[in-house]
Amino acid sequence: MSLFNPSRDEVRTFFFEAWSKFKAHQSLTDLEKIALGVMHMHPEYHSILNQPEQFKHQDYFPEFGETNPFLHMSLHLSLLEQISINQPIGITGIYTELKTKHQNEHDAQHAVLECLAETIWQAQRSNTSMDSAHYLQLLKQKTRN
Repeated sequence: MSLFNPSRDEVRTFFFEAWSKFKAHQSLTDLEKIALGVMHMHPEYHSILNQPEQFKHQDYFPEFGETNPFLHMSLHLSLLEQISINQPIGITGIYTELKTKHQNEHDAQHAVLECLAETIWQAQRSNTSMDSAHYLQLLKQKTRN
């Protein structure tokens, strides 16, 4: 698997294999342990994770209100990495404020994920790199609202 730009199938295989290893009580890599924490936050995805052959190639259509569970969990992983290395600078403190505000990690992460998704969408739309300053501005607004 390409570490920095995995394909759709590689991402899905990663989640399916980590879930399978967990269920079989096999040892997990550090990244799989983090992913497992994300999977546990989303019991609504467990039935999908239990059926890799059925869902490995499933398409999801946001325009029909469908959430891609693999994209969603991947965004959680990206966010957790950003927080662990404080990149962009300041995100760890903002996340701490959001955890206090929401009184739980999952809701705080979802508040950040909204900002991350919007920032990614803007970058894709304008065919530019992510604007960290805009991302942090969106995040700071979440602490005030």
